[in-house]
Amino acid sequence: MGRVKITQVKSVIDRSKRQKDTVKALGLRKMHQSVEHELTPQIEGMIRKVSHLVKVEEL
Repeated sequence: MGRVKITQVKSVIDRSKRQKDTVKALGLRKMHQSVEHELTPQIEGMIRKVSHLVKVEEL
């Protein structure tokens, strides 16, 4: 499995609690903050649920 860089590009204001919790679980707290994760099925599912809020790049 590869690594991915996830960057928050949209705010979680006015989003459901579930989406806010997913973004937080990915390790994102602020706009334009980036985190790196190993691409596991769990992380892939989390990215899919908040894909409209984040930008994903393969490393």
